[in-house]
Amino acid sequence: MSHPTHQRSRSRITLRQLEVFVAVARLGTVSAAARQLSLSQSATSQALADLERQLGVVVFERPGRRLSLNDTGHRLLPRAEQLLDELDDLVAAAVEPGDVLHGSLAISASATIGTYLLPPLAGEFGEWHPGVDLRLRLRNTGEVIAEVQRFDADLGLIEGRCHEPGLASEVWCEDHMVVVCAPGHPLVEKGRISDVDLAEQPWILRELGSGSREVLEAAVLPRVARLKVRMELGQHEAIKQAVAAGLGLGCLSRLSVRGELERGDLVELAHDLPLTRHFSLVWHPDRYRSPAWQAFKVFLVEHKDRVIHRR
Repeated sequence: MSHPTHQRSRSRITLRQLEVFVAVARLGTVSAAARQLSLSQSATSQALADLERQLGVVVFERPGRRLSLNDTGHRLLPRAEQLLDELDDLVAAAVEPGDVLHGSLAISASATIGTYLLPPLAGEFGEWHPGVDLRLRLRNTGEVIAEVQRFDADLGLIEGRCHEPGLASEVWCEDHMVVVCAPGHPLVEKGRISDVDLAEQPWILRELGSGSREVLEAAVLPRVARLKVRMELGQHEAIKQAVAAGLGLGCLSRLSVRGELERGDLVELAHDLPLTRHFSLVWHPDRYRSPAWQAFKVFLVEHKDRVIHRR
C-alpha cells in the first residue's frame, strides 16, 4: 500500500518547487534564488521545504547561510533541470512551427577553439537557426570540464581528450601545434631546436590547466628535466606579442599563428616533438539534450573541416 501513496505524494510536486530547487542549487542561497525568481524569501524557503517534504528526503546541507547539495541533491538536480527544459520545449512547441529550433545553449570553449574556430561556426549556425541563442564563453580546458560537470555548460569544446569518467566526449578534429620564435632569434639560423635548446631557452606559455600547456609539457618533459618558463599569459595574442619581442619561445596552435608566420612576424622552428593533438566535444550524459543541442552538435561535426581549411 505504500507504493501508491508515494506515487500520489510525488504528483503534488509543483513547477515552482522545481524552479526553486534548481535556483538554490545554482546560486547557493535562498535570498539569491528569491531575487532571481522574483519571489519573497519566505515563499522561496517554503517552496523548498515543501519539495523536501513531498520527496521525503533532504536535498541540501545547511552548514550556515549557504546551502550546498548533498549526494541526493546532486543526483536529483539534472533530472529537475531536464524537466524544466522539457517544459520550456513544450511551451515553445505550442506557439512555433515544428521545424523551427529554439532555446538557448551555453557553450564553453577553450581559448584556441573559442577564438579561431567557434565564432564562424556559431555565426553560420545562427543564420540557419535564428531562434537559438548561443552563449559562448572562453575558458581554459580545465575550466571547461568543470563547467560541464557543474551543469553550467550544455556543451564543452576542449583541447585534447577528456578523461573525466562521469562525462561523455568524442574527438572532434585534429590540431597541429608549432614552436615559434622572433625573426631575429639565434635559433632561426640553426633552423632546428634540440633537447638542449628545449631546456635552456626561456618559454612564454599559457597558464597551467590550459590544453596548449599540457600538450607541450607532455612532449618535452620526458626529454628534459624542466622548462624555463619566463612568462605565463592567458591569451594567445599576448603570447604572440611577447615571443615576437624576443622574450622567449612559444608553442601555439598553427591556427592561431598562421597570419604571423605568413607576414614574417614569427618564425616556425623545426622539431621532432609529438605536438599533434585533438579537439574534443564534451557533455554531461545526465543533462537534457534539446533538439537545438543535437542540431548544433551535428552542425559542428559536419562543418568543422571547411572552417579549419578556410583559416
